[in-house]
Amino acid sequence: MIGFLAIILAGSVLLCLPISSADGKVVSYVDALFTATTATCVTGLVTVPTVSTWSIFGQVIILLLIQIGGLGVITIAASIMMMLGKRIGIGNRILIQDSFNLNSLSGIVKFIKKVIIGTLIIEGIGALLYMTVFVPDFGIKGIWISVFNSVSAFCNAGIDIISENSLCDYALNPVINLTTSFLIISGGIGFVVWWDVIEIIKNKKRRHLRFLSLHSKIAISATAVLIVVGTILFFIFEYNNPLTMQSYSLIEKVEASFFQSVTTRTAGFLTIPQENFTDASSMIFLILMFIGGSPCGTAGGVKTITVYMMIRAALCTIQGKRHIEVFKRRINHSYIKKGM
Repeated sequence: MIGFLAIILAGSVLLCLPISSADGKVVSYVDALFTATTATCVTGLVTVPTVSTWSIFGQVIILLLIQIGGLGVITIAASIMMMLGKRIGIGNRILIQDSFNLNSLSGIVKFIKKVIIGTLIIEGIGALLYMTVFVPDFGIKGIWISVFNSVSAFCNAGIDIISENSLCDYALNPVINLTTSFLIISGGIGFVVWWDVIEIIKNKKRRHLRFLSLHSKIAISATAVLIVVGTILFFIFEYNNPLTMQSYSLIEKVEASFFQSVTTRTAGFLTIPQENFTDASSMIFLILMFIGGSPCGTAGGVKTITVYMMIRAALCTIQGKRHIEVFKRRINHSYIKKGM
């Protein structure tokens, strides 16, 4: 908690410096504090436009805060300790274990290394894909925009430096839509699922979804259901809305609906002005935002697995079952209590 607070306060002080402002004038401390908080908490709400308020220096500070917030203070602290060659003690290992909801203390250092390397690889891929669009549009500045947007999307922060209307100018650009969705889902699905899927792919004898861990099965299935249901409902509710998608073709409506379902649940980018949504769409997105992403990832919310477990617990109670079973596995009641 102290580390988390220290990072926010340090970020707010740095954002108050004249060098952080685009016009060289000091930004009010309240706005600097809010920006540092929303970046570290990867929330995405802003009180001042990111693209026009902050200089390159200020944007770098915001990007660092987003990266720290997305990976987690404990992960960053452990990474710094490893780079300095310091041994991670049992107390810190327990903190990391609890942070990532791991089953044991063994292999934690290796796990942190894989998280950092995997994050850099995926963010790098995202940046390269963004460059195919942003470099032709913005020139050399497009490289920085691509890097910033890739980190922000992967960390599910929803903050961008493209324009004051976020990604609205690229509402129907398939590269931007698919790249952003890929990054958001990759960060939100959780690091544990990554390695589980990779192990399945590498193991020729166990190359089947049934060999995934229970955690991964629930995270993947819950994420897929939420994305599909969100896409369908948004498509229905906004189909004839003249302020959003009425003028779009059928394919464009599907593309826009898919993006809204992905971004509103965990990130915060927008390709359609959200104040123009129907009340029905807004209500659906409130539910999706409440649920959020999966555990051990960069997304917020109460988490997909928590909600899934609560629903299963309720159904098993209604059916009169003594034990809660998911994918033919019995769930310990301690996990249900923890979720509640």
